[in-house]
Amino acid sequence: MVRLDVYLHDNGFFESREQAKRNIMAGNVSINGHTADKAGTSVKEGDQIQVKQKDCPYVSRGGLKLEKAIGVFGLDLQGKTAMDVGASTGGFTDCMLANGAKKVFAIDVGYGQLDWKLRTDSRVVSLERKNFRHMEFEEVGEKVDFLVMDVSFISVTKLVDKIKLFLKPKGQGVVLIKPQFEAGKDKVGKHGIVKDPGIHKEVIERITGYFSHNELTPKGIDYSPIKGAKGNIEYLLWVEHMGISEEKNQDYADKAIQNAFNNL
Repeated sequence: MVRLDVYLHDNGFFESREQAKRNIMAGNVSINGHTADKAGTSVKEGDQIQVKQKDCPYVSRGGLKLEKAIGVFGLDLQGKTAMDVGASTGGFTDCMLANGAKKVFAIDVGYGQLDWKLRTDSRVVSLERKNFRHMEFEEVGEKVDFLVMDVSFISVTKLVDKIKLFLKPKGQGVVLIKPQFEAGKDKVGKHGIVKDPGIHKEVIERITGYFSHNELTPKGIDYSPIKGAKGNIEYLLWVEHMGISEEKNQDYADKAIQNAFNNL
């Protein structure tokens, strides 16, 4: 007998045991017609294993967030050097590589989270136990063409100086805006959820204004296709270092908020 997650990986259903576990927990795997819900379930010779669907083509669903941004904003990562701030398991990193990035610095304050597939990829430089807010240029040693950021429990405005430190002039980025970590405590509802579209608008206006005054020009915004922790709506902000301002940013924000509340 063998564990279900090991069986799925060894038999080519998924690229890693981590991906297999996610699909098992999502209810996408069955044994002899019965849905399996534990990665450690034993598989015996002769058992019929079925996978009804795979959750996404990346090591985590986070890659789907960036995939949308790349498509909506028409971003070109071919041959670019990139940075993934708050990399975690590496969904954004995986998506950037799939879209042609030649090198990715994957940065995270945690340890041991990056998927093995990416950890062993020569195009990925894993920088663990690194608090981006306190990083120095020498820890990376070069500026990047493209930067993505998915962080929690801190306002992204506190990281602007570091974004500018590592992003080349005219370099572009996608920053995930999470209203639950940007609005004041008095504006965050029960269970940590921000349900008021007006607060979302306040948050976006404050962040885009701050970025604009600090040489990170907002170029567009849309809602993330996947809700964050506890079901919070999040937004994908496209920025350019020292770019030309877009006059329609306010319209973009209003439309993004409306579409998010209508579709999610």
